[in-house]
Amino acid sequence: MMASYTAINLTGRVVATRGRASVLWLAGGALAMGCGIWSMHFIGMLAFSLPIRMSYDIGITMLSLLVAIGVSAFALRIVTRASVSRMHFLVGGLLMGIGICGMHYMGMHAMNMSPAIGYDAVGVAASAVIAVLASIVALWLAFTLRAGTSWVAHAKKAGAAVLMGLAIIVMHYTGMEAARFDAASVCTSSGGLDGNWLALLVGVAAVSLLTMALLLSVVDSRLATRTASLVSSLRRANRQLHHQALHDSLTRLPNRSLLEDRILQAIHGAERSGKRFALMFLDLDRFKTINDSLGHQYGDKLLQAVAARLSGCLRANDTVARLGGDEFVVLLGEVGAPAAVATVAQKMLDTIALPLDVEGQVQSVSASIGISMYPDDGASLRELMTNADSAMYHAKKVGRANHQFFAPAMNAAAGARLALERALRQALENQEFELHYQPKVDVASGAVVAMEALLRWRCPQRGMVPPSDFIGVSEEIGLIIPLGAWVLREACRQNRAWQLAGMAHLRMAVNLSAYQFRQKDLPEFVAAVLKETGMDASCLELEVTESVVMHNPAEAAQILDRLHAQGIHISVDDFGTGYSSLSYLKQFRLDTLKIDRSFVRDISSDADDAAIVRSVIALAHSLRLQVIAEGVETEEQLAYLRELGCDQYQGYLRSKPLPAAQFEALLRSGAADTPAAAPKIVAR
Repeated sequence: MMASYTAINLTGRVVATRGRASVLWLAGGALAMGCGIWSMHFIGMLAFSLPIRMSYDIGITMLSLLVAIGVSAFALRIVTRASVSRMHFLVGGLLMGIGICGMHYMGMHAMNMSPAIGYDAVGVAASAVIAVLASIVALWLAFTLRAGTSWVAHAKKAGAAVLMGLAIIVMHYTGMEAARFDAASVCTSSGGLDGNWLALLVGVAAVSLLTMALLLSVVDSRLATRTASLVSSLRRANRQLHHQALHDSLTRLPNRSLLEDRILQAIHGAERSGKRFALMFLDLDRFKTINDSLGHQYGDKLLQAVAARLSGCLRANDTVARLGGDEFVVLLGEVGAPAAVATVAQKMLDTIALPLDVEGQVQSVSASIGISMYPDDGASLRELMTNADSAMYHAKKVGRANHQFFAPAMNAAAGARLALERALRQALENQEFELHYQPKVDVASGAVVAMEALLRWRCPQRGMVPPSDFIGVSEEIGLIIPLGAWVLREACRQNRAWQLAGMAHLRMAVNLSAYQFRQKDLPEFVAAVLKETGMDASCLELEVTESVVMHNPAEAAQILDRLHAQGIHISVDDFGTGYSSLSYLKQFRLDTLKIDRSFVRDISSDADDAAIVRSVIALAHSLRLQVIAEGVETEEQLAYLRELGCDQYQGYLRSKPLPAAQFEALLRSGAADTPAAAPKIVAR
């Protein structure tokens, strides 16, 4: 039974290994199994008692051992094949049974009895049939149970070993029962192996050999299992690394590397088939505002939701990839006319535009899509991606939330945009920005009571660039934060310099962009600037728009409270053009409302504008807020504002924004105390 269990166990090792290791396990298994069967035979014979001294011929005994080992090797070779047919089992069992019978009767012959041992033909035939049947069953069990290392598998192997061992034992004792010894028999093997110590030698050697083989098999199996586990873990890790190298970690979409590989494959396929495909660049509109105001974690979840929606819009052979930030690229394989591509693009825009519930907050986003077609808009990867990117920027330029096909003229616009971005980044380092100042005038007295700092860009190549041409770009490329910090610091420095020069302590107004206002450390930064420049907080006025404070009212209220607690004046710019929710006037710590120029322009001729201005002034005064009107350009406008009780005005009627030196001259000349003729200029 022990030999049978060892043999079954070793078949698994022969199958699990390759090359030289497999041959060694086969040889070791044959040796262990052969010795086990042979030792069972001889220990069983030694248990047979005769009234004469018994010994065994060494040569014949060793030959019977070799037969047992050979039969075992033959059996192991059969059951370790990749597949074994029924015929293999029958023929192999027949040959193996004959071999076992040959070993048994050869061992009997090693006794050299005189007269020779006689045999009952029926008993011999029965032992042969048992040997063949037992061999067939043994081969089938060994083949069936060779795999598996669980406890259940070992239990099945143990059961099979019991059956196989019993079968071999039955064959042996059937053969012994068939033997006939004459009463006058003597053993003629003089000098042979004595049976008294042969039993001990064979038993100890066989058990030792089987134990060693079994232990080696178990240890090797455990090592192989552990090695296989390590190899499996390594393969799994390699697959993960390969996936991570080709996919975006946030959205699980293909990244740039995988996208470029698929585009190249699409180009090669299109060259052979002559078919076209489309490449789309998709960029979310104003995503940076959402990301900065609601946090990067919220922005990441929003990107994941958008990625899922995009994937749901496409076919299995299309690819949607994320390049980074809020930029996605879609590869549409084998498309027809541009109209079909436009339909897909519009479907994507409509799907993205549906309200998204992210962390319990419903958000609506839009996207701009640029499209390039192969081969019409480029025959290489670089051309297709560059042109799709240009088309996407054009889509943003013409109003966002739309798709545009590439046109050659877009490259010039894209190049100009890139040049503008490069120039802007260099402008701050090269100190090309400057501040112009516009007075804020008391309506009743005509005296200048404050001033507003307005940013200007004097580019060596472009000349004076208006704010409308670069503020939006600065926000998109992330330059607005350092630029806004420079504006605040420079305005405070200049105002303090004028104060130290003996001029009146006027209030300096500085506009805060939405990106600046959403900085968590804004109050601390403003306090640090005031300390650095030495300007008193009461001489600083910060202007914010309605949309900025109403985007996140709770957080805005905290920031405004902290700024107001420092003694800083807070003003709402462009009042009436944003949310116009009267509740925030009570909720926030404000000092001034600034009426937008669009209401002031036709105040003397448009009854609706006049009614709006009148209502705003009355409302503000009831809440103890001051009112300043911007864009005042005519005496008629000023007279009407004076009649309505407006506190201050700002506009070209008194002065356009001036460089620091000219503004200082204006204040020193005394012209600041008397209105000037209104120039016919309507641009700010």
